[in-house]
Amino acid sequence: MTEPIGFVVERNPDRLFARAAVHMERRNDGSLRLRSPTPLEGYSRCVGDWLVRWANEAPNRIFLSERSHDGQWAGVTYSEALGRVRNIGAWLLRQGLSEDRPLAILADNSIEHGLLALGAMHVGIPVVPVSPAYSLVSKDFVKLRMIIETTCPGVLYVSRRQLFNSALRAVAGTFSGIIVNSVADGVASGMTCFTELLNEQAGIRVEQAFARVNGDTVAKLLFTSGSTGSPKGVINTQRMLCVNQQQIAQVWPFLAETAPIIVDWLPWNHTFGGNHDFNLVLRFGGTLCIDEGRPAPHLFANTLANLREVSPTVYFNVPRGYSMLIPALRSDEELRRRFFRRLQLVFYAAAALPQHLWDALKVLALETTGAEVALVSAWGSTETAPLATSCHFRAERAGVIGIPVPGCELKLVPAGPKLEARVRGPQVTPGYWKQQALTAESFDEEGFYRIGDAVRLLDEDRPELGLVFDGRMAEDFKLSTGTWVNAGAIRLRALAALGSIVQDLVVAGHDRDEIGLLLFPNPTECLNQAAVRERIQQALAALHRESTGSSTFARRALMMSEAPSVDAGEITDKGYINQGLALQRRHYLVEQLYAADPPPGVILLDVQND
Repeated sequence: MTEPIGFVVERNPDRLFARAAVHMERRNDGSLRLRSPTPLEGYSRCVGDWLVRWANEAPNRIFLSERSHDGQWAGVTYSEALGRVRNIGAWLLRQGLSEDRPLAILADNSIEHGLLALGAMHVGIPVVPVSPAYSLVSKDFVKLRMIIETTCPGVLYVSRRQLFNSALRAVAGTFSGIIVNSVADGVASGMTCFTELLNEQAGIRVEQAFARVNGDTVAKLLFTSGSTGSPKGVINTQRMLCVNQQQIAQVWPFLAETAPIIVDWLPWNHTFGGNHDFNLVLRFGGTLCIDEGRPAPHLFANTLANLREVSPTVYFNVPRGYSMLIPALRSDEELRRRFFRRLQLVFYAAAALPQHLWDALKVLALETTGAEVALVSAWGSTETAPLATSCHFRAERAGVIGIPVPGCELKLVPAGPKLEARVRGPQVTPGYWKQQALTAESFDEEGFYRIGDAVRLLDEDRPELGLVFDGRMAEDFKLSTGTWVNAGAIRLRALAALGSIVQDLVVAGHDRDEIGLLLFPNPTECLNQAAVRERIQQALAALHRESTGSSTFARRALMMSEAPSVDAGEITDKGYINQGLALQRRHYLVEQLYAADPPPGVILLDVQND
């Protein structure tokens, strides 16, 4: 990868973003209405228009790049991508695919995955990217079978055929279409090699199908697990995807000045990686270097190797990723120099970033480059494609999720001690695939989508300073005293106090006298059990010293021996823990945690000795 000619790094946050402004209305029922005073400008007809544009304007620029088998970067240009996308679209049309017979993809991120998805959307065929965990980690394949039964795909793509054999056998009685396998696997019995799709000749039928694509055309069906753990098929239309990128363009104008370069692992079956990041690169004619690593102990070395070779202009990750990246940056001067060399923006989402990680990134950037780097977040969901708010200004601290983007309205409704957020705008889904009742329940009488999150104003007198994520409504609970517990805030403070010995935790205490923590240990940090117990004791004591009451600290904790379960819906691909499901599934551990005579594994805080 080489730096573009004339590349200029702009690190001043005040020059990266549009002016932050918000209109706020207080209503008689106690609710607030927030919207951007900036009107939404015109947006593209469909995702395919971006590919056509850059194939004409920058035909030789690398669009997607990945590591080949020899470890070298291999990529596809915009011109090459358009030609292959049209051929793939022609082949899919010849197989009779349609909205009722979409394309399903069972694979990690790859060039083939990206081209397949674009090929289907180019000719109006929905894409169903399925979490690889449902095929490779799951033991019962229940969610995979449910998705295949619900969507009835006509074509199923798998990479690394041998790894997916068990999953294919699990859906054999449900799926009767064509299976496409990777070029790397070669010719396989009963499968169609991806090469055959590339050899198809596009013609007038592809042009006609592309011309028929409009804003209402279903682009994707993205499956997300809710509080029940049962996957829901979120309809993502072409309008949703195009509106969202126009909203990004208006609040982050710097993207139009220099084509972005990103090194990204975030899975494309999720809205963060597949809609926000992938589409951002395509919308602004940038380059996406596919990171085969991720924030897991056995894979993160790949991420570090990639960042040593490719300096991103914008970096996206989840808090878990930053918790692993920061120690590496501190210990490796060359990595630090490469990482910050042309970095304009650091972005986190999917969960709140602990303040100590925020502070560390700011210090590292300043020490390395002599200038601060902008740290920002945003907020939304799969149902909002995903952007609803954006932090397009110099935030004062971690946790600020910004203000509504142009064309988007928020309604904040009092719900107990919190404000429940609801969203309305052209980037919001029309509903859930074949679930009319769930769709109706998800919107209020004014057409606002009930997203299920709580937010609050950082400063009630200055709404332009942004909103702060205030947790999932379903995760909060009351102690036996009737006191509300903000589980999200407790989780963040506890993670900061515990540091690297835990990967994540679950907050317990519903109808109990006090808060308790179920801890998922970091195996590499927990070899010395006595030292670990001491650190947990110290963390509980620190939380108590900082507390303002019984609802703000935990008195007990228990380490868990079993990792979060994908099959049970306890964890997402991005590593975020579903608190409610984890507590339900581990109810016996909750009972141990609160036993009158707790077992030896339970660690108790002795307040008198603190």
